[in-house]
Amino acid sequence: MKDKTAIKTMIEKLKTLKSDGMYLDDFFLTWDKTDDELAAVFQVAEILRAMREANISPKVFSSGLGISNFRDNSTRTRFSFASACNLLGLEVQDLNEEQSQIAHGETVRETANMISFMADVIGIRDDMYIGKGHTYMKQVADAVQEGYDQGVLEQRPTLVNLQCDIDHPTQTMADMLHVIDHFGGVENLKGKKVAMTWAYSPSYGKPLSVPQGVIGLFTRFGMDVVLAHPEGYNVMSEVEEVAKKNAKANGGSYKRVDTMAEAFKDADIVYPKSWAPFAVMEERTKIVEHNDQAGLKELEKRCLLNNAKFKDWTCTEELMATTKDGKALYMHCLPADITGVSCKEGEVEASVFDRYIVPLYKEASYKPYIIAAMIFLARFKDPAAKLEQILEKGKKRIK
Repeated sequence: MKDKTAIKTMIEKLKTLKSDGMYLDDFFLTWDKTDDELAAVFQVAEILRAMREANISPKVFSSGLGISNFRDNSTRTRFSFASACNLLGLEVQDLNEEQSQIAHGETVRETANMISFMADVIGIRDDMYIGKGHTYMKQVADAVQEGYDQGVLEQRPTLVNLQCDIDHPTQTMADMLHVIDHFGGVENLKGKKVAMTWAYSPSYGKPLSVPQGVIGLFTRFGMDVVLAHPEGYNVMSEVEEVAKKNAKANGGSYKRVDTMAEAFKDADIVYPKSWAPFAVMEERTKIVEHNDQAGLKELEKRCLLNNAKFKDWTCTEELMATTKDGKALYMHCLPADITGVSCKEGEVEASVFDRYIVPLYKEASYKPYIIAAMIFLARFKDPAAKLEQILEKGKKRIK
């Protein structure tokens, strides 16, 4: 637990980072943000966590809404968003599209403005359909900007990407903060090997945004990032180009390999996770657009048969033994498909998962603070000064 002196030191470090570009801005993709802006998110997240541990309330809002719009199922991200809003003093209101006028033809423009009269942040998850999720988030952002410019809205709410078809920034930044703390600081990450690998799952259609987010972010830190997947399970080529560019700029490396064994060998971090091939996700999107239920069932059947060819792509004790000193950090966004537990055959052996269950839960615990930091940096022009005020006031969270 950090005391006030330690928190003051953390705030002084924040002052050295140029993050004013995040003020009144949205958070869509990690690769749209500067190094300093990403570092500021990490730093504010750590400060907010330290304050809560020190029983200091960081509630900076006495009213206001955080709009939660989940167009796909969620546990961790849904509750992380609610926790982040509550930490800062915002009340969460879920937008249930089935219970709204969207079902009666209400436009994105109208919905975005109607939900935003007293909103400070809108969190959206829309990850299942290629070319749709990120586009929808941009439409909402444009609509609230227009509403603000025309005087409909007194303030423009910030939009936070809680997972789209391209990136999952709140997840991968929580992952990265876990890695930073695990290895004792960002300065210790250069040269660390990261194995982002596909793994078998008895389900199909899992989004590409986690592997894409990992290769798009971890290459920013001078790490040696390896992507492994069976033939045909490609991610978006443009995201791979981002990873290559990041690796070149930051002294690390990025490459794609054909086997889990090659990816795991001497790895410091392993992230075995199932995802659907990019081509399949494209096909699925077109089928859904035409409301072709028979075509959707046929696609699922075909994809599950193809998945089943690669049941040997699973994280085993044998593979873990080939990692750096046999002690690589196992990571997963959860929930994992655990062999013999949640499914007959899956992404990871039960013994591996059980051995890493505490680190996995710690990995997930960073997400509320990452989201809170994104909101905080978007709402306050001088975040360090605001944090100093909170610290000086020292209002107790538990009285």
